[in-house]
Amino acid sequence: MIKAVALFSGGLDSTLAIKVIMEQGIEVIALNFTSPFCRCDKNTGCGSAISAMSKKLGVKCQRHYLADEYLEIIKNPKYGYGRNLNPCIDCRILKFSLAKKFMEEVGASFLISGEVLGQRPMSQHRRALNIIEAETGLKGLILRPLSAKLFPLTIPENKGWVKRESLLAISGRGRKPQMQLASDYGINDYPCPAGGCLLTDPEFSRRLKDVIKEKVITIKDIELLKTGRYFKVGSSFRLTVGRNEKESNRLLNMGNKNDILFEPVSLPGPTALGRGIFSDEIKDKCYQIIARYTSLEEKVEVRSKFLFDDHQEVAIVGAMGEEELSQLRF
Repeated sequence: MIKAVALFSGGLDSTLAIKVIMEQGIEVIALNFTSPFCRCDKNTGCGSAISAMSKKLGVKCQRHYLADEYLEIIKNPKYGYGRNLNPCIDCRILKFSLAKKFMEEVGASFLISGEVLGQRPMSQHRRALNIIEAETGLKGLILRPLSAKLFPLTIPENKGWVKRESLLAISGRGRKPQMQLASDYGINDYPCPAGGCLLTDPEFSRRLKDVIKEKVITIKDIELLKTGRYFKVGSSFRLTVGRNEKESNRLLNMGNKNDILFEPVSLPGPTALGRGIFSDEIKDKCYQIIARYTSLEEKVEVRSKFLFDDHQEVAIVGAMGEEELSQLRF
């Protein structure tokens, strides 16, 4: 039996692409990519939805976590960024390159994707799709079932593995054709739409860009940027303040050796993690930020300590004013 590997994003389009190809008697193995920039929860969000849908479709699903190789792309993408810090074309090249290796490992003959011509402005127009195929050495081996009739014949079609008349010619950003097809297939509980990438978020992209220009970024840095309120105190010091008990607890596990922990002493309030070049002036401002989120009382007792050091200091400070706070919020 001919086998194909499907890039399974977790959205309706990739679900339909798999179904269209399976209807032609081809065995499909799904390959799902996750990254530190996925908005969905790995276990209870997209992850569980993808697992449920792959079982419903009757396909095996292999998950691949994009980590350090993804960070390298973000620093200097060959084909640039979208509106924010999203290197969409380079991201697709990476995913298809890894999918090509996986295809060879499992003995599959071609790849399928749920991409729809013209749906995404940066990565799903003809020029971008041609670049991706050329860069990955997959020319003719990527079949896009939902838009296949708008493209030249692929190798799977030429070899007779796939019947072109059973493929579609969907284009643009509308969703009605896909929703109708889903209804025809009896697919009503499809997963959340793809595209939940933090790199398209202006606020997160601004934070990430600020960190990248000063240091070698790590996965741990990314996780910190995704947590809590973010303040830039001075040119090279950043303070992350937990918004609730869960985030405050997370911050305790995200620190490095030279990071500084701030927290109120006797009143309920947030834990904060500071990272960067430190000074007494910066420390005072951090105390005031913690006081601002701790109590409406005039003065608050706040403690600071290096994360892996028993030495600590305590100061009694007033809360920072809203105007100054908004200037430091990043």
